[in-house]
Amino acid sequence: MLNIILFDSDARSHLQPLTSTRPMGELRLGILTLREKWERRLRGTVSYITQEYLQEKFPISIEAENLVINGGIIPTEELCKRIDSIGMGEALLYEGELVAARLNEAQFESLIEDEEVRELLGKEVESTIQITRVEHLWELTRLNAAAILDDFQLVTSGRKSQTVSPTNRIIGPTQNVFLEEGVQMECCILNVHAGPIYIGKNAEIMEGCMLRGPLVIGADTIVKMGAKIYGPCSIGAGCRVGGEIVRSILFPNANKAHDGYLGDSVLGEWCNLGAATNNSNLKNNYSEVKLWDYSTERFEKTGEQFVGLIMGDHSKCGINTMFNTGTVIGVFANVFGAGYQRNFIPDFSWGGPDKGYRTYKFTEACETAEIVMSRRKVPFTDYDKAILYHVYDHTASFRSWEK
Repeated sequence: MLNIILFDSDARSHLQPLTSTRPMGELRLGILTLREKWERRLRGTVSYITQEYLQEKFPISIEAENLVINGGIIPTEELCKRIDSIGMGEALLYEGELVAARLNEAQFESLIEDEEVRELLGKEVESTIQITRVEHLWELTRLNAAAILDDFQLVTSGRKSQTVSPTNRIIGPTQNVFLEEGVQMECCILNVHAGPIYIGKNAEIMEGCMLRGPLVIGADTIVKMGAKIYGPCSIGAGCRVGGEIVRSILFPNANKAHDGYLGDSVLGEWCNLGAATNNSNLKNNYSEVKLWDYSTERFEKTGEQFVGLIMGDHSKCGINTMFNTGTVIGVFANVFGAGYQRNFIPDFSWGGPDKGYRTYKFTEACETAEIVMSRRKVPFTDYDKAILYHVYDHTASFRSWEK
């Protein structure tokens, strides 16, 4: 199989806290991660050039022939055909930045050591080929609708859906509904006029759920009774969801299991929203939303009117928590209390607006992670612990109470 190596672009720092614990290629859009899209379209296996502290969990594999690709680019059929056509020692560029290069082992080592290959022949991608890059947090939900449509074709082409039980009501073309093996779903309404609905293996959609495409529900996910989910939404594998969800992305094993509103938001892995948690995704004056940027260390204009909650891996909130429009919460924060939370809550924070914050002790956080992950039979590895410690150590400057 083709050896593909995805590298993190400079945009990685703007995509924290989601990229604090993973390479850019592990970001989820549509049904698949960026990595999975490249693997399927190019029929290859992906490894990574990423941050040193992530490299042990996401190791690199170097072979005689290597296709090095910008991990922040969303692959399309046209782009992949063009990348397939490049020869050894050739590269494709977009606006002067590397899109892809085919390198032998020596050329790859030169790229790693010097960040360039002197004999590399670079050509700009033809203007007829669209390049879409993920560069900011708020772009994830905006790009998700197109990603679901592309992935639906990619994943279901030439395959037959499992039979939809007659107790369900489908509004729109039935071919826009695809159920993998083992899906349990009775007495639900599925509206697929605006886009398809894909439901992964062994997912359970309880009775009374109202689903609007484009929508992805991952394998082994449980959607609670009476849930209202408006597309475009992507809900990863192993999630527990309920209440009202609009234009949002949940990474695997994230929980929003109770009533409450989640809109224009992204939840990382192992997040949990307490019962009756709500977020705002629109300011009262309908003005442009600003969002915290880890790279610039300030709130940046998004150019968007609808931006909700961005929550890093392992973060959680108590019951009745209220989040302002355009809120960023780091990795392993535990927030609770009356009133609206701050628009930026640093990694490893514990507390809320009424009593203030303290630092979530690293040892306590790891103990919680091990308990939470074991419930889904997922090991909490030394690699995970090392990554979390790096995040804990390198985000201390944001926890102002430690100074």
